[in-house]
Amino acid sequence: MITILRCFTLSCLLFGLASAQALPVEALAPSVKTPLTNTEIYSSVVRIECSTQVYDYRQPWAAGRFGGGIGTGFLVGKNRFLTNAHVVSNARRIIINKRGSDIKHTAKIIHIAHDCDLAILEVEDFSAFENLPYLKISDEVPQLESEVKAVGYPVGGNRLSVTRGVVSRIDFRPYAHSQVDMHLIVQVDAAINPGNSGGPVLQGDEVVGVAFQGLTQADNTGYMIPVPVIERFMKDVSDGHYDRYVDLGASHFPLFNPAMKQALGLPQYSPGVFISDVTPDLACDGVLERGDVLLEIDGNVIDNGGNIEVAGEQVLMHEIVERKFAGDEVELTFIRDGKKLKKKITLVPSKASRIYAISYDVKPRYSFKAGLLFQPLDFNLLRTYKLDNPALSQLYNNYVDEGVFKEREDLVVLTNIFEDELTSNLSGFTGKVVKSVNDTDIVSLKQLHDLLAAEELPEFLVFWFEGSKKPLVLKSADLKGADQRIGARLGITQPANL
Repeated sequence: MITILRCFTLSCLLFGLASAQALPVEALAPSVKTPLTNTEIYSSVVRIECSTQVYDYRQPWAAGRFGGGIGTGFLVGKNRFLTNAHVVSNARRIIINKRGSDIKHTAKIIHIAHDCDLAILEVEDFSAFENLPYLKISDEVPQLESEVKAVGYPVGGNRLSVTRGVVSRIDFRPYAHSQVDMHLIVQVDAAINPGNSGGPVLQGDEVVGVAFQGLTQADNTGYMIPVPVIERFMKDVSDGHYDRYVDLGASHFPLFNPAMKQALGLPQYSPGVFISDVTPDLACDGVLERGDVLLEIDGNVIDNGGNIEVAGEQVLMHEIVERKFAGDEVELTFIRDGKKLKKKITLVPSKASRIYAISYDVKPRYSFKAGLLFQPLDFNLLRTYKLDNPALSQLYNNYVDEGVFKEREDLVVLTNIFEDELTSNLSGFTGKVVKSVNDTDIVSLKQLHDLLAAEELPEFLVFWFEGSKKPLVLKSADLKGADQRIGARLGITQPANL
């Protein structure tokens, strides 16, 4: 059965981090009164209205589709409202409503993290919120079977809703907003509904999580972003900008097979996992090798399934890296050729891996020439066009693990050929990655655009595509006329966005 996660907007732990100053001292001043009453807590939970603009990857030169949604946020500091990234993604206008008031307060995004689905907002005029208490983020992840309550504005209501449930699971799972990032997650059986996104999940008067997504197949099953992820986000933005998560840069598979352990010269009950791939240019490159057996990470023993034990619970070993930042070190203990080794790695973010994540708030890049539309491959493009060319899929899947990104900044795809007398006999080329033009290997969209926009062109332009045995050929002298005809018909006023 396929598990489908959805984010909760209307439209659309186990071990603690060192306490970090996430925002300026005056922004995270303590609440006026401790403990807070329910009335005080609820007064600091706000309703968020967001007008959005979503770009159309089939017409990347156009304004896109306009829409909107409802979410929840809460006050964590002076003019600092915490919510989900998906509540305000692609925002063009954000309005915050105070509980019990119909006055709309214009807000803007201060920090947004699509990889962990969190954002911080501020309002233009904070005076209406001056006397409200700041909700305190707990120091701990709630225990299994402990009771929590979710507070928010579900299903578009104007009145606050409070639902109760218990913590039923603590796990490491994908976050639906980006489709690719995995972090710690807490499952609760509280009735969290669309519109609850960004609202606090509480124990007593402390926030233990932020409501954000749920299962489409299950009733009363919701998920919250737990304290360690929230704290890491706040610490990351404390210097004024968000740097994203870092990556171990190594893939592994379990070592449950006794025969495989024997072949590797390991005892029957030896811990560890088999390293299957090491990503070029990331932290483990030059330290781990394919075929190594990773035994420990920062002194934590890794079981054969890739888990470590912390505070009596099993979590994926990647949770160690989750808590760290670019430049931090991690010590690895591993076996290579029968020898036990210990080495330190320095963590770095993986920029290239964002090709697999959904992009938000970014106008699509493209280059248009004589009815041919070229776009760089990423998840948004793959989803829009449902691209399934085998050569394209192989390049996409190997882009990071096989180091394709080191040679090709972009995988440039011919996504569409618009009808014209020049293009009437061109078929079978769309959905393919451009390999070369007139024997020049194509490594980026800008390079291709500059090549096609050159003042002097050869008599013919010859395009070759990955996995194709026939070229696409255009006569250079015909390009200008086709540009004007097709561009005027489609309303293209800007031939490229690079």
